[in-house]
Amino acid sequence: MSRKQMPKRILVKGNEALAYGAVDAGLQCYFAYPITPQNEVPEMLSALLPEHGGAFVQAESEVGAVNMLLGAGACGVLAMTSSSSCGISLMQEGISYMAGSHIPGVIVNMSRGGPGLGDIGPSQGDYFQAVKGGGHGDHRNLVLAPSTAQECYDFMFMAFALAFAYRNPVMILGDAIVGQIKEPIRRTAPEGASTPEHLRSLVQDLRIEGYGARGENAPPRLLKSVYLAEGALAQRNRLLQQKYAAMRKDARYAGEELDDAELVVVAFGSIGRITSSAIRGLRKEGRKIGLFRPITLYPFPGEALRIHARGRRILVIEQNIGQMVEDVRLAVGGCDVAWHGIMPGLFIGANELVEPILQALKG
Repeated sequence: MSRKQMPKRILVKGNEALAYGAVDAGLQCYFAYPITPQNEVPEMLSALLPEHGGAFVQAESEVGAVNMLLGAGACGVLAMTSSSSCGISLMQEGISYMAGSHIPGVIVNMSRGGPGLGDIGPSQGDYFQAVKGGGHGDHRNLVLAPSTAQECYDFMFMAFALAFAYRNPVMILGDAIVGQIKEPIRRTAPEGASTPEHLRSLVQDLRIEGYGARGENAPPRLLKSVYLAEGALAQRNRLLQQKYAAMRKDARYAGEELDDAELVVVAFGSIGRITSSAIRGLRKEGRKIGLFRPITLYPFPGEALRIHARGRRILVIEQNIGQMVEDVRLAVGGCDVAWHGIMPGLFIGANELVEPILQALKG
């Protein structure tokens, strides 16, 4: 289907929106192993990707999938994988290798309740794993947190752009609510989105056009994450830390009703969206409450939050037993930070957040 023939609005699940977004962003290869609640991603891509000239591979395991992603990224190919929580845990070694080797790739985690096998309900319990590296060594993934089906579509363009700009793994962190919600989206590239050709040009030195294409006298090209010579690993880690520091300029957030807020609620992903509904209702009653929703969980938009937090109370709402709240407290320093947790696996409505918000407003 050509872009001119594409429907302006289509009704899809968040998982399906991710698949459409990936294909429209230029996805060439997809490798994954099925697991609920993200199975619509491979299901859609198994049909869409071959139609667009790409390769779909159902791997033998999550370990196989992430190593296929590493190999494709090492050749400058736009590639991705997707899974959920315990499946992402199995990928951590490969993700760490990708980070240590400067290899781009996109990983989707539609997380589920845990720990262990848990259940297939919503959870934000993978926050630490996503933003603190997850695997071994001092590495970081860029992490994006969509809250709507439209953001699932749009964020695929952002994910590939960041992965190739920084030659680094990028994770899209959702959950069962974001993945299974069904709503209309516009299937058009976001304004300013990079073309696949531009992204591939950023890693031109990685591309392999054919045997011997680089010439007999071309210098050897080695992508690795092992450094055994004296001081070599320290030098590599300094380089990585410089890259992670540079990522701070790409920190993003969405704000609602922050200008006159007496209480700023910080929430991400699906809980950020539910919190927004609760705040709109309380605003109608004259309550001065605002929402700060991080879009990038790493780099965390701490500087922007510090500005909005000055002289105000802060409430963090998340569906886990307390993870993002640590980054919020680090960001705002001495501000009064309250926390409200929702147990993983529960589906809640906006009305269930009203009382915790009012309690925090009272201080």
